[in-house]
This record gives sequence, structure tokens and C-alpha cells, in this order.
Amino acid sequence: MTKQKNMANKLTNETVKEYALNAGANVVGIAASKDFDMAPDGFKPSDNLEGCLSVIVLGATFPKEVLKNSVDYTASRNAMVNTMTNMAKEVAKRINADGHKAKAISAIGGKWVNGSHFGYISLKHAAELAGLGIINRNYLLTNPQYGSLLWLSAVLTVADLTPDKKAQYTVCDNCNVCVEKCPSQALDNQASFGKKECSRFFKIVNKQLEIKCFLCRKICPYSFGKLN
Repeated sequence: MTKQKNMANKLTNETVKEYALNAGANVVGIAASKDFDMAPDGFKPSDNLEGCLSVIVLGATFPKEVLKNSVDYTASRNAMVNTMTNMAKEVAKRINADGHKAKAISAIGGKWVNGSHFGYISLKHAAELAGLGIINRNYLLTNPQYGSLLWLSAVLTVADLTPDKKAQYTVCDNCNVCVEKCPSQALDNQASFGKKECSRFFKIVNKQLEIKCFLCRKICPYSFGKLN
């Protein structure tokens, strides 16, 4: 008599987070797929994985020293997106091995729509829903420990995990320095990030992103985890 295949092992929040931390994440949070109703069609978790119930968000920090110049920042960014994508793949592999269908969402993968690139899901909004931080005025996720020095990736799964509570602290506190200093006025509209305006300060070179401006991250008072 052969062993029955595809028997799913019990999967808990603790197990999933252990997988993520062992893969190299500094922070990990869980959101419910049903809470992504505000996402446009085609960019919801269930659009990327049929039957998706949970979104596991991974975050890893990078050194603030790379903010000194665009060469170091670009190199760090390109290395981190690969690192984060590999982390997500490792976690998805572990969850699949436990018998629960899972899919990695890379740090940079996505779709082009009307000339603009969008991730398969919004990782920043996923991180906010997963309790990892608050999206502040410069449209960056701000974490109480690591500030905005986090890169993100995610794993979608059909496993029904318990979502983490959303963060409750306040950021910005009427600060408007990023809006005032942004050279492209990409932050002028509070309701929508000016992606096309911001794109004036980066280009693709040899299939790698070359970034010329990251002032909104550098000058933010909360970039380095200075949250109360």
C-alpha cells in the first residue's frame, strides 16, 4: 500500500514566519487576501494565485550608508531586489512542500499598463495590511524599527493564516519636507504618486535600474526608524 500523497501538514503563523526569518528576512507579516479589495482587477492576490487566502510579506533592511551617493544606492537596490525575490521563492518552496499551494511574488516583477510598470500586487500596501508599517507622505513604507530602509517581497498561499494587526502609530506629523524638496513634484498629489514624474530620475542600463534620485527616502525624518 503506497502512502497517500499531497497530505497537507498543519501550517501556522509561527511556522511561516520561521521560514521567512530563516530565509533572511528581518521582518515578516501576514495579511488576508480578502483585504485587498481596493486593488484594481488583475492586481489582487487571487488574480495571481487562484484560491489565495493569505499574503505573507517579507522585508529586509539595507545599510543607510548607501544613501550617500547614487552609485552605491543603485547597486544596493539591484542586489536587494534579487535577494528579496530569492527569499520569497525559498518560503514558497517550504510552504508547497508542506502541502499548501504557494507562489512567490518577486520584489520587482509586474506588468506594464499604459506605459507604466505595476507590481503583480502592491508590496507596500501588502506590507501595510500585514502590520509591517505605514505608508507615509513620500509613498514609502515606514517601519518603526527600520524606517523606510526596507525592500519587500511576498508569498501568496491558499493556506488560511491569521492576519497580523495593522500598525496604529502616526507618521509625518504635518511634515511636508519630502513634498517641498522633490525635484520632479512627484509627491504633490496626496492621492496618487507621480510615477511618470519620478521616472525622469532613473533609467534602465543593461537590464538594471540606474537611480539618480532617492531624496524622498534620504531626507525623511523617519527613514531610520525614528518613530514614537
